[in-house]
Amino acid sequence: MERLLLYVWKYKLYASSALITTEGKEITVIDPGILNTDAGPDFFNAKIKTGKTVWAGSIEIHERASDWVKHHHHRDKAYDAVILHVVNDNDAVVYRSNGEKIPQLILPIPDYIRENIQHLFESEQPLPCFATLKTTDSFLITAWLNALTSERLERKTQMIFTLLKQKEEDWNEVFYILLTRNFGFGLNSDAFQQLADSLPFHYILKHRNSISQVEALFFGQAGLLEAENDDDYYRFLKREYRFLAHKYGLTPLDASRFKNFRTYPSGFPPIKLAQLAMLWFTYDKLFSQLLEAQTINEIRAFFRLLPSDYWSEHYSFRHKSPTKPKMLGENAINILMINTVASIFFAYGKEKNKLEFCERAIQLQERLPAEQNAIIRLFEKAGVNIKNAADSQAVIQLKREYCEKKKCMYCRIGYLFLKTKHQSE
Repeated sequence: MERLLLYVWKYKLYASSALITTEGKEITVIDPGILNTDAGPDFFNAKIKTGKTVWAGSIEIHERASDWVKHHHHRDKAYDAVILHVVNDNDAVVYRSNGEKIPQLILPIPDYIRENIQHLFESEQPLPCFATLKTTDSFLITAWLNALTSERLERKTQMIFTLLKQKEEDWNEVFYILLTRNFGFGLNSDAFQQLADSLPFHYILKHRNSISQVEALFFGQAGLLEAENDDDYYRFLKREYRFLAHKYGLTPLDASRFKNFRTYPSGFPPIKLAQLAMLWFTYDKLFSQLLEAQTINEIRAFFRLLPSDYWSEHYSFRHKSPTKPKMLGENAINILMINTVASIFFAYGKEKNKLEFCERAIQLQERLPAEQNAIIRLFEKAGVNIKNAADSQAVIQLKREYCEKKKCMYCRIGYLFLKTKHQSE
């Protein structure tokens, strides 16, 4: 309730003609103030008018008036600047630390606002505001998507900065972890990151002159060389891994972490690991080379590699397959460019104060095609025009960080839904 009171006060969604203090004085809100996200009153620099007098100061909002004392505001001089206490339940009289009484207002929240918020929070629909999305002006949606694109890049940047701190500012190690994670393509992302965390990048670099040793490190550390198998190449890699594991003190992961569920054979973990191994066999300074790339096609070219010859006839170690090149598909390369290249460009630009890399990250997403998944299809069905990867990243951010977390009151579409009297009412 307190969150709703804050929201209604901030956006003036109350019936303004019904603002009367608990002592019967009419109030006009000139300025609701600036929301405070730190300690202290909820809103600063507010202005209200009672009679002919204009008051400037802070606003504090509680569900119950008695929360003022419960939170010890009556002893805190930081709350002496409060000019109005806004509540839902007037169950107490409140005072400043010097004993002065503070005016109180029971905020009149319209019934349709309460019904709308109840609908958004309790609906089982994936998009409770579906009808509002269908009729929202495209300019507003575009502006919101642009903001969400930047927000998603910022969120990924914070994750990269956390890794950077853990890895002693080693950008190559961070890039290796991020790229390995994204080779999991959603289903196996966590497992692939655990693999990268357990297999330091400098071990890969020490053996990158031998594709079989790079593969042995990846497959062995993933726990995919622990079973018995009569395949000659499998047994060779197993011997290589045993030697390298002893040399570096490695303990393999449990192979059960890597899933094939609802995945085409081209997406099986062994194929992805073989493709990843070939990348590091081919490039020892991939991150630096990507930073120097000037075009999308230059970036794509780094990922257009065939894994070792063994994999042209295999999707796994157990069964041969018809001979077929196992190069990364264009859609997979696009996803890696969105989630790895664009993300690390943006973070690198922020950390090094080189804004040209931040701009390149955004331009890269704007020039790549939109991703195709259930979230994208859901918003397209609601009438959202998703033109490129920047837009698809934006709606993923919207769905995961707002819709799924019920943060409708912080969403621009949710705001439109909340303030609208719908026909059902």
